[in-house]
Amino acid sequence: MPGQALRADLLMLLTALIWGSAFVAQRLGMDAIGPFLYSGLRFALGALVLLPLLLRRPADGGGEPLNRSLLLGGLLLGLALTAGINLQQVGLLFTSVTNSGFITGLYVIIVPLLGLLLGQRAGLGIWLGASLAVAGMALLSIGPDFRIAAGDWLQLAGALVWGVHVLLVGALAGRHDPVRIAFLQFLTCALLSLLLAVLFEDIDLEAIGRAGPAILYGGLVSVGIGYTLQVVAQKHAIASHAAIILSLEAVFAAIAGALLLDEALAPRGYLGCALMLAGMLVAQLWPRRLPVVQERNGSRR
Repeated sequence: MPGQALRADLLMLLTALIWGSAFVAQRLGMDAIGPFLYSGLRFALGALVLLPLLLRRPADGGGEPLNRSLLLGGLLLGLALTAGINLQQVGLLFTSVTNSGFITGLYVIIVPLLGLLLGQRAGLGIWLGASLAVAGMALLSIGPDFRIAAGDWLQLAGALVWGVHVLLVGALAGRHDPVRIAFLQFLTCALLSLLLAVLFEDIDLEAIGRAGPAILYGGLVSVGIGYTLQVVAQKHAIASHAAIILSLEAVFAAIAGALLLDEALAPRGYLGCALMLAGMLVAQLWPRRLPVVQERNGSRR
């Protein structure tokens, strides 16, 4: 229904705004505490937000709430989430919020490219989008001495991990309750990140208090509310609309960085951002040729 689609678009837009602005919270949080501790506390809070929903949900027909398959799936997603979020978090120490937002957004191109390893085909739109994104990243990240900042490399590695995470979600989402598996991956990420913090960072309660607002935004708003909005919106979202709107996360990250952190780019950097955004959209929206069988049956994805 048109009304439901419009409501879904608005919720997706709010989700993109929340996730884009969360890059600022992630950066500010590290003024007081280390990246691993911030990630651990943020996802522990996100898991707590989901706990009431988890306790109120009856057991599905898909098995016991904590069966072996669910635990293994949550662990795998949690491992990928831990790697992706901490690469992003550490990378923010060495690059800007704007760069982080746009480079992280490359996962929308990396996902279909990784699909090649699984025997999936990549159409012309994927290759064209990837080419635009690579050109854009070169303009955004390569400095006058033709070197890419360490933080940008970490963000690119994180985007690769996010691509793996998306594929894992696609493989597991249909088998398990989304709230349960989200809770397990958040809990896994929180525990592993806190372990890394104990091993490699100093933990100071006063410093945690100073980082409190950033932790609350990152955990309560970005993880807890953002995830919930995404789940609600995707029930009625039009796929092409979702691709466009979620790609705006990178734009919101750039706007938040400019307004709240006084970040600015050289003209070539803005051109690079535009090319990367164009590449993401082309990769998602380029018309895909349907298999012959689907074309005969008149079905669409």
